[in-house]
Amino acid sequence: MKTKGLFYIIIFLVLQNGFSQERDVFKLIEKVVEKEQQLNLKLYKHLHQNPELSFQEKETSKRMALELKTLGFDVTEGIGGYGVVGVFKNGSGPTIMLRTDLDALPLKEKTGLSYASTEKAMLEKKEVSVMHACGHDIHMVSFIGTAKTLIKLKAYWSGTLFMLAQPAEERGGAKLVLNDGLFEKFSTPDYALAYHVSPTIQAGKIGYTSGPAWAKVNTLEITVRGLGGHGAKPHKAIDPIVLSSRIILAIQTITSREISAIEPAVITVGAIHGGSKHNIIPEEVHLMLTLRSCSEDVALHMINSIQRICNGVAESAGLPEDKYPIIIEVDESLPPGINDPELTARVADLLKSKMDDNIIKEAPVMSSEDFYRFGNTPEHIPLTMLRLGSVSANKILNFKAKEEPLPSLHSSFYAPDPELTIKTGIVGMSFSIIKLMEDFNNKLKK
Repeated sequence: MKTKGLFYIIIFLVLQNGFSQERDVFKLIEKVVEKEQQLNLKLYKHLHQNPELSFQEKETSKRMALELKTLGFDVTEGIGGYGVVGVFKNGSGPTIMLRTDLDALPLKEKTGLSYASTEKAMLEKKEVSVMHACGHDIHMVSFIGTAKTLIKLKAYWSGTLFMLAQPAEERGGAKLVLNDGLFEKFSTPDYALAYHVSPTIQAGKIGYTSGPAWAKVNTLEITVRGLGGHGAKPHKAIDPIVLSSRIILAIQTITSREISAIEPAVITVGAIHGGSKHNIIPEEVHLMLTLRSCSEDVALHMINSIQRICNGVAESAGLPEDKYPIIIEVDESLPPGINDPELTARVADLLKSKMDDNIIKEAPVMSSEDFYRFGNTPEHIPLTMLRLGSVSANKILNFKAKEEPLPSLHSSFYAPDPELTIKTGIVGMSFSIIKLMEDFNNKLKK
């Protein structure tokens, strides 16, 4: 009996020690992040004040490379343009890729922050203001902060960290990184993780979506052709501006009348360019569109219907077939964003075990993200993108009281709460990676 009793005591102590160690890891992460908080905020403000457009992220790329080199990563620059890869091997185990994006948007910041961006850059031969209006600066600091934390706590995990700072997310830069041989030059990761800030979730919370989470995007450009002429004699011309107007109105009936109401679908005409003077009917008009859906069938239906409508409008105007609109699909099209259900469930459970009600299930969105290209490769890498809450509780209450919508992503007024957002992001991602490595290694031992 004494032997049996001693056996149970030993088992109890071992289990208790295991539970204690798990709790300690999370607490250690929080302590490291708290200690680094001011440096992280300093980096955030630097990045926010110095945004760079897609394909122009020269200095941002250098800063990411420097931060990773300082931490002891084996760093390679110039991947797919201004991409940076940092690899840190810490014993046997899985390879986990953490990805951040680098680029900003052509917007003039109107947040009124003391560290607001005043940067300008050249875009298509025009000077534009530049702003981190999509939270990529938050992503970068969470990325570097996670790397710092994991290096300081490397005694608690075994495996390889694969850090990817990806350029030109707003312009489909993941494709360039992959075409540059990302997984041929470096090992194929066992998992890939990323954050995207949310402009509606409260700072301190993290959202997750299992399965379909982000929309598939097809990017189209349409050249509507006509017969130019004098504005005083429209009967002698075929006006492509009028034809474009008819096309724009007609294609909106595709989503409302041709596609099932339970199938998500959006068609947006984002730009119209045509004409040069008040009294000249131009030869052509250029339209730029995005089509958003959650399936290949719906996307194909929209594209085919747009072609049919364009041809029909042209024919009804009396244009010959060789003058029908030209429709092309450009490289910025993106696959649907699908989070691996098993990986997403595990990460959500891990975070709930420590952050409880601050981990929330989110509905899919019709926005897009090129992070999902990494899961659409022959390797079929399990991946998940978490939504990082970024809005202070007071701001949410104030806007609700005014019955006004919160500033969205890509808004000149989008201003995240950096302190709590960054802290939550680093703590959540660091803990997830440590525990995923532990899970993987434990499976190998069985």
